[in-house]
Amino acid sequence: MSKNEQTQGNPKDAFSVYQQNVDKLFTSIKQSVPQYHQSITNVQQEYLQAYENIVDSTIGLQKEYAKRIGMGANLPENTIMVIHDSTEEIAKATSIQNQIVLATIDATQQNIKTFNDNAKSFAELNKNILQSWISAFTTPKN
Repeated sequence: MSKNEQTQGNPKDAFSVYQQNVDKLFTSIKQSVPQYHQSITNVQQEYLQAYENIVDSTIGLQKEYAKRIGMGANLPENTIMVIHDSTEEIAKATSIQNQIVLATIDATQQNIKTFNDNAKSFAELNKNILQSWISAFTTPKN
């Protein structure tokens, strides 16, 4: 029996009323998911932009301060190389971390899909068992 058939039943039946209201709630929730996704994405982008602006401003301010007090800012070549190498390694580690997170999200999504498929199969099996029991204990009407 499809969901529409279940909700089209007797409108005063407790199960029909319950099903209609549950369907309404899930429909409402499903409609809000894209809005949440977009809002979270916007907040992440805004936060990243704000953090980048703070870092850029701080570097600019420190550079200006060092220049005004006459402090030299030149670094030895070895130090520059260490900084560049460290940055490369951090970027690689971040990339690997992102790949792991995305793989974990994909695996979680697949596990939820599998759970959902199994729940449907389990419900169908229970329905068949119940039908079998009912037919075994009911007497045929003549």
